[in-house]
Amino acid sequence: MLTKTKQAQKLLLFRLSGDRLFGIGTLKIREILPFMRLSKLPHSHHAVIGTAMFRGSAVPVIDMAAAVGHPPLTPDEQAKASIIITDIQRQEIGFLVRGVNQIIEADWKQVMPPPKALGERAFITGLLDREGDIIQLLDVELLLAKVYPESLLTEDVALTDVQSETLKALNILLVDDSQVARKQLSDALDSKGISYQVTSNGDEALQILLTNDELNKPIDILVSDIEMPGLDGYELTFNLRDNAAVKQPYVILHTSLNSEMSLSYANQVGANEALTKFDAKELLQAMLRGADQAR
Repeated sequence: MLTKTKQAQKLLLFRLSGDRLFGIGTLKIREILPFMRLSKLPHSHHAVIGTAMFRGSAVPVIDMAAAVGHPPLTPDEQAKASIIITDIQRQEIGFLVRGVNQIIEADWKQVMPPPKALGERAFITGLLDREGDIIQLLDVELLLAKVYPESLLTEDVALTDVQSETLKALNILLVDDSQVARKQLSDALDSKGISYQVTSNGDEALQILLTNDELNKPIDILVSDIEMPGLDGYELTFNLRDNAAVKQPYVILHTSLNSEMSLSYANQVGANEALTKFDAKELLQAMLRGADQAR
């Protein structure tokens, strides 16, 4: 039985410079630590200021202000700063921020896409107006790609001719608000000559699904991010599953979160699978499982 579970979407608010507020989802956060002595990393990106020991592991720490183009924190500012330990795309990363503000509950439907005038180099995926304060939601995938460009490389996945032709015959829709994630998804399919449609938000994705169904060209496989402005991945999946008139695709929710809680919600709203970004082999294998179901 499907349940429209309302997951508490919480954001950690913090500052990088001045009074401007930024936010990231708390499901990405492992812990918030006061600044500590860091071990230097030779030959690293200028924004990587060292490594911190966290639960027995050495975790790289990125000065988030420097990474997004603000002045780096001075030694005096670092002493008063906080380190946010995150779990993103299967790795632990620490972000040094000037000051942690608070944790708030947020409705993703109220999150607005960033203005197109900001261009593709903007490190934000959405804007949230909270009592007159505009909170910028950071695109941590884009930030990590800038610091670690090798993370954008997509592994070559071996497929048989039959598997390739099977996927080429499907109508596939990709939806993700992060430009880095969209590139990773697109590269994985482009390398195999597999066609697809792609969009950056859940509202457009739902419209594409409905339009394709009306044209008798239903989407066979939907790969969707979870945390997105407007209609998030959970709501998109539930609305789709709740519409009996639409031919149902195989739904793969694709997220940078490693949280078991997020995967549990995915099952409750009717997703077929939930994967943690980004593993091209896992993604293509999941699509092949969807192809078997579509036959």
